[in-house]
Amino acid sequence: MTDRKQCLPLTDVENVLAILNRISILAGFSEEQLHHIFGLLEKVSYKADEKIFEQGEQPSHIYIVESGRVKLTVSRDNTNLELIVFEAGCLFGEASVIGIQPHCATAIAVEDTELIVLSRTALLSIYESDTKLFSILILNIAREVCRRLHASDKTLLHYVLRE
Repeated sequence: MTDRKQCLPLTDVENVLAILNRISILAGFSEEQLHHIFGLLEKVSYKADEKIFEQGEQPSHIYIVESGRVKLTVSRDNTNLELIVFEAGCLFGEASVIGIQPHCATAIAVEDTELIVLSRTALLSIYESDTKLFSILILNIAREVCRRLHASDKTLLHYVLRE
């Protein structure tokens, strides 16, 4: 859905710096490297109940919630399950982008929401221009995905053992 929305360049970096500094995938970069990444970020707005992407769609962006909230839902056998709600400062979509897998859930704006996005095209352009920066960024994304997998494993184990 982001491909059909108008993405605007991120021009107010100072205003969103506090949020971006909390994003784990942006950790460990020099000032110069951060400016390179900031130059590739864009902003996109969604109204309440508007879909950001749908389950089964090919991924196109990594998303950071600047303001508002986004819920991820999964639909199976005519049943919708809400998985998680992301608030300001949260990141989502990164696993699908680097895994080149269709989205396993649908993302919906819970309220009017502003997102900061990094397109897959922009991510790949970093590879072309600065392989060291790209390597650190991919490593940071892999760490974030591993953290989430670990948390999911603990939750699954909790239900299997009925603790």
